[in-house]
Amino acid sequence: MASMIDIKRRKVSIQSTQQITKAMKLVSTVKLQRAKMRAEQSKAYFNCMYETVTSMLARTGHSDHHYLKPGSCDKKAVVVITSNRGLAGGYNSNVIKLITKGDLKKEELVIYPVGKKGRDTLSRYGYEMKGDFSSMIEEPQYPDAMQLAKELLKAYAEGEIGEIYLAYTAFKNTVSHEPTLLKLLPVETGSENGDAEEGNKIPMNFEPEDDEALDLIIPKYVTSLIYGGLVEASASENGARMQAMDSATSNAEEMISSLTLLYNRARQGSITQELTEIIAGAEAIS
Repeated sequence: MASMIDIKRRKVSIQSTQQITKAMKLVSTVKLQRAKMRAEQSKAYFNCMYETVTSMLARTGHSDHHYLKPGSCDKKAVVVITSNRGLAGGYNSNVIKLITKGDLKKEELVIYPVGKKGRDTLSRYGYEMKGDFSSMIEEPQYPDAMQLAKELLKAYAEGEIGEIYLAYTAFKNTVSHEPTLLKLLPVETGSENGDAEEGNKIPMNFEPEDDEALDLIIPKYVTSLIYGGLVEASASENGARMQAMDSATSNAEEMISSLTLLYNRARQGSITQELTEIIAGAEAIS
């Protein structure tokens, strides 16, 4: 059995850790409320933009616009949104698994990292990195998403990449977060998957011409989806960290209770031993 001093030292250490996890839980809870509000406010626009653009493009019929057909390059750009800090349970690892254990081939991928955890891990695994956008996840702003979208679309237009994906954590509710891999370009329509609705067969007329209209619509579509991913990922990160810190605090409480019981037993044993020695000494003297 460990000595009383060792038990007491370990108990004090765990109590100190518990105070830290409690404080981190409170901070994450406050941040979650703000991030959750932003995610819920933007989610309707996020979903509506995606559904509207895909539905609209399903009605365009055949089009040679460069945003509607795969590029000639085999490279695929993936915007990977993770966090800059750890202690969030499986939040970061779940997003990384979408890349490392998904259907996309490592040699074909170009990673646009948003978040230091994803950047460091995928770089260590040997994935090709393109830039560093880690600061965006701290306080997601629409201009940040616009800047990233502009860089992606430029590379797509110049033939450096042939497809664009978004890997992020969708925010369902406080305790439910779903790692998601979404294809942004070339735009996939319902008709391509054979599940187009009857209404999608009605031709879509553009004013001005379709190429000019799509040049305006698609960049806004890509920017909106990236911004939506940033906002939802931020809410998911704080939710995951709050849960992780809550579990850590509960585990610390259980360990403190066990150590308290162990300390009392050791103390009782020490007292019993001292009494036994005193009685034995007294009997020896008499």
